[in-house]
Amino acid sequence: MKAIVVGGGIGGLAAAVSLRRVGWEVVVHERAATFGEIGAGVGVMPNALRALEWMGLAGEARRLGTPRVSGGVRASDGRWLVHLPGIGQEKVIAMHRADLHGVLLRALPPEVLFNNVEVTSVDELDADLVVAADGINSRLRAELLPDAPGPVYAGATAWRGVAPGPYELPISQTLGPGGEAGILPLGDGRVCWYVAAVAPPSADLDPMALFAGWHDPLPELLASTPDVIRHDIYELPLLPTFVRGRVALLGDAAHAMTPYLGQGACMALEDAVTLAAVDGDLARYDALRRPRAQSVWKGSRMAGKFGIEVRSPMALALRNFAFRSLPASLAVRGMTRFSAWEVPAEVHSNGSNPVVN
Repeated sequence: MKAIVVGGGIGGLAAAVSLRRVGWEVVVHERAATFGEIGAGVGVMPNALRALEWMGLAGEARRLGTPRVSGGVRASDGRWLVHLPGIGQEKVIAMHRADLHGVLLRALPPEVLFNNVEVTSVDELDADLVVAADGINSRLRAELLPDAPGPVYAGATAWRGVAPGPYELPISQTLGPGGEAGILPLGDGRVCWYVAAVAPPSADLDPMALFAGWHDPLPELLASTPDVIRHDIYELPLLPTFVRGRVALLGDAAHAMTPYLGQGACMALEDAVTLAAVDGDLARYDALRRPRAQSVWKGSRMAGKFGIEVRSPMALALRNFAFRSLPASLAVRGMTRFSAWEVPAEVHSNGSNPVVN
């Protein structure tokens, strides 16, 4: 059985690695001139780590990820709202996105990787299975589901970068009026960070000014970062299906979500392993992945309503009080609720994989 993966990002490479693990012949088509990943940090949550374990790549991810550190949620003045010293390597691995991409890329032989390939239609592809991992603006999704809505602006813009350091900082999220920030320390002293603010799309904004009054070292991290990436945050409205014919939508092509739970890349890893575990059974893939991914999508949107979208002083005070009043056990349960996923039991279709009309 042959599969063609369209898209060489984290989700596409994970799909290729996973399908090869269960015996599929796989090639990856990437339209860019080289295989690579832009961006800053990614939190490899426990669910994503289970997916990497199944692929046989968790050890390499742990080696490249951050060492054991504490973590929690802060207010913009630096006070801890939730402080969980036990969060560390066994819970969340902080990595640069390029490092995670590299772990997946090195797991594939060069002969299955093709760049400078522009795929505009499923009809171009001769394969038993096509994996559409071509991102939030997926051309294949638009072809297969022409009546489905496209991406919509989620009401905020974000900046990301890697501060050179060296720093010794905890993993943390900071919630302030109309904005939020995140810190992901890397093992070599560098720090991946992001800040996001409620704003109109393409607004002319200066993140240094927006976050100047926030707790240390956030202003310093922004100021010391040579290359800052900005992007407006878009999400993909819920789709009626993740599959059509012989095609499976995967990652952002299926369920692009806001970043407020840090689960975007993790969902793509779950998708990839599930598709392989069900051996390309697209009906089962859709039944397993769509409810799960769309539940996390809704959770991320809700996290935004209680996080970045809170702006009035009274609402901020109430939100912060609620966080501080949470028992540690409930805080942990809330943080781990969306990472409570296990790899589905493997099935083997004996060479016959159903398509979905």
